Amino acid sequence: MSKPPSSNRNVFLYFLAILLPFVSVFMKRGCAADFWINILLCCLGWIPGIIHAWYIISKSEGVM
Repeated sequence: MSKPPSSNRNVFLYFLAILLPFVSVFMKRGCAADFWINILLCCLGWIPGIIHAWYIISKSEGVM
């Protein structure tokens, strides 16, 4: 059986990504390259950081 598209944890991470995108990426993927890319995007502009965080949350399948 396949999992539903989003769990309660993912919903929490989507809302957290609005305020602190890099924290939600860290909680999903750990201290990997995606985390550092997200910090760089947040420094360049908040909206790109949010979009990247939402992308990581939607495409990751429970790595952490």
